[in-house]
Amino acid sequence: MAYNKIEKTSRETLPLLALRGLVVFPGMRLNFDVERDVSVAALDAANNNGRRVLLITQREFLKENPRISDLYDVGTICHITQMLKMPGGGVKVLVEGLTRAKIISGTDTMGYYLAECEGITEPKPRKSSARSEALMRRVVDLFDTYASISPNVAHELVMPLLGITDAGSAADYVMQHMFMKHEPKQRVLETVPLVRRLELVAELLGHEVEVLAVEREIEENMSERMGSNHREQILRERMRSIQYELGELGGEPENEFDVYREKIAALHAPDEVHEKLNKELERLQKQGFGSAESAVLRTYLDQVLALPWNTLSKEKRDITAAKKVLDSEHFGLDKVKERIIEFLAVRQMNPAAKGTILCLLGPPGVGKTSVAMSVAHATGRKLARLSLGGVHDEAEIRGHRKTYVGAMPGRIMEAITRAGTRNPILVLDEVDKLGSDYRGDPSAALLEALDPEQNNAFRDHYLEVPFDLSEVMFITTANSSQTIPRPLLDRMEVIELGSYTDIEKKEIAKRHLLPKQRKKHGLKATQLKVSDTALLEIADGWTRESGVRQLERELATICRKASTAIARGELKSLSVTPRELEKHLGPRKYIPDASSIGGEVGLVRGLAWTEVGGTTLDVEVNVLPGMGALKLTGNLGAVMKESAEAAVSYIRSRAEKLGIDADFHRKYDLHIHFPEGAVQKDGPSAGITMAIAVISALTGAPVRPDIAMTGEITLRGRILRIGGLREKTMAAMRSGAKTVIIPADNERDLEEIDQTVRRALNFVTARHIDNVLDVALDFANAVPPSFKLPTKPETKPEAELPQGFTPISEERPSVPLRM
Repeated sequence: MAYNKIEKTSRETLPLLALRGLVVFPGMRLNFDVERDVSVAALDAANNNGRRVLLITQREFLKENPRISDLYDVGTICHITQMLKMPGGGVKVLVEGLTRAKIISGTDTMGYYLAECEGITEPKPRKSSARSEALMRRVVDLFDTYASISPNVAHELVMPLLGITDAGSAADYVMQHMFMKHEPKQRVLETVPLVRRLELVAELLGHEVEVLAVEREIEENMSERMGSNHREQILRERMRSIQYELGELGGEPENEFDVYREKIAALHAPDEVHEKLNKELERLQKQGFGSAESAVLRTYLDQVLALPWNTLSKEKRDITAAKKVLDSEHFGLDKVKERIIEFLAVRQMNPAAKGTILCLLGPPGVGKTSVAMSVAHATGRKLARLSLGGVHDEAEIRGHRKTYVGAMPGRIMEAITRAGTRNPILVLDEVDKLGSDYRGDPSAALLEALDPEQNNAFRDHYLEVPFDLSEVMFITTANSSQTIPRPLLDRMEVIELGSYTDIEKKEIAKRHLLPKQRKKHGLKATQLKVSDTALLEIADGWTRESGVRQLERELATICRKASTAIARGELKSLSVTPRELEKHLGPRKYIPDASSIGGEVGLVRGLAWTEVGGTTLDVEVNVLPGMGALKLTGNLGAVMKESAEAAVSYIRSRAEKLGIDADFHRKYDLHIHFPEGAVQKDGPSAGITMAIAVISALTGAPVRPDIAMTGEITLRGRILRIGGLREKTMAAMRSGAKTVIIPADNERDLEEIDQTVRRALNFVTARHIDNVLDVALDFANAVPPSFKLPTKPETKPEAELPQGFTPISEERPSVPLRM
């Protein structure tokens, strides 16, 4: 057959759109989505200028931003029939192929490519031939077979092919509707001679038909084998049943159902549990082999039978031995140890006593979790720990219903299974970090588990049967009781673990931390020695924390230095004294700052409580000419701002007796500032601190050195009770303070303060702020630069003071200093 020469149309410049995995043929319509910004820009340009666009397939499918060199040379000039912009920013477009075209050059302009292309005219056969007709019939037959076995091509697409007489159009039609990669389709697009194009299409169709036939054969064989296996399984089950009935199995269980049945019968559980499990087993027997429901039922039975219904740990009740264990593993913590000994004594007197719920409350690093582990060691019980920090889903505690996909028991029952006993010690860490959202309140789910009057029949949502938790000893840990819901806190016996003093830290480091780190770093006691004074210096100058975690890290640093020096042969042993600390640990991190506030006007040291222990809280006051404004800075909360306003109102009401200009609130502005503005501060206990600072600034009387204070103030100057006294007094001692002013109502709390702190500090108790002015301020040296020289403020006569209070004088305070 002879063909005309390929004719090329005149050149034209069109917007270029790169296609990924798609090839468009002339005469065909194609609907596709456009998401790339450069492609959307090309469509917009084409839509505004004749609606003609050049579509060319890119060589690599995964290339996100192809260049002209990344595209094939031949594409299709198309007419945009319809464009629809989607809400997300993409475009859905319908195009109709017009003619093949060869790209000559391309330029990037206005955010898209413009391509100079040359259209390719389709050749026309001069006369028909037997070969071309045979190829047409072959292509039609192969496409019919392909459509019948391919799941991606509808058989209705064969009918339009029968009406196409043009060989080129028939080849293009078949390739447009075949489900294959873009490379073979591009080869057909680039093939211009008609006979060669039909031969290529027939070759590709034949290969695809063979591949699909093999895939279909493989699928049929797999289905047949699966059916055969299912049939064999049924026959084997029937055969075992017949053998069991004939007694040929010697009385052994016939299958897994008998195994389950024996395990259920062996459980020492309530009748409700036996009834529920037998019912679920009957449902399992009715399920078909391999069904989804049978898998759910098997998992359920396995989970329930795995619980320690019949297992109890042998409990040690020797009080003397338990005390030795607790003393050997922890220094101090006398209140906690005493409570554990009491628990063991009660168990010894009454073995049937119900479980206990303890809450160890204290700052991080003081040993709450390790105390729980020591309790398990002392009592001989198994221990399981679960962390509740960040838990927001109630189902984490009580489990999901087993109808959910992947449902499992809650954390409490999972911990019981892990412990393998019915009376373990469960440690619920970070109970104050529980959250709640649309999935429920996990703290509410704990109410039943942590109530000795109810938890003898605790029901997990997944298990749906009661389990006795009354013999479990629950120990929870928390840093703050403020975030624990009141109903949950009411169910627990709270034992507070306060901050350690430097003496306690030294003993803990000497007895526990240093030996532990020496062993971890492969050192012997003779190779590394740290003096007691060095341990005290580390605790004071490098850590300043409530617990001992940072102290342990600093000791680990010293151990690493020693190991390195010994391994290099530089030393045989290392003895650390305070002089060598900076050499091993670097410069001192914390410097005593008591002298920084001694004897200054308007600068007072307060005391504050945080979740990590006590700290000092300085307050600064400046008096400036103005209109009586009160400015508060330092990232203060609403309660602290109200305390400042109450302090200023009290001072205004006592201005005359304090020797202050009665119109100071009209003539001057007060600026109260708390340093470290990045730290959020709130609470009422800084009221007395702000009041003393303002009085000092207004009278010019300097604040006495080495004094710290804490207390809430009212509008009438009364000093109210505060919390966290133990931690606050430790912070005062660390800062170098010698005298601490506290509310009179906190006097009974002094018994809880460590003896080391009590010996280091003088405590002044007061019910009214008037009676601590002589203790806090040095009126004899008051030299205000711009105010009237104040007179010594009046002190209330003893008869006018609140009942139960004795006034304090400057020479000898009548309220005794608590040592």
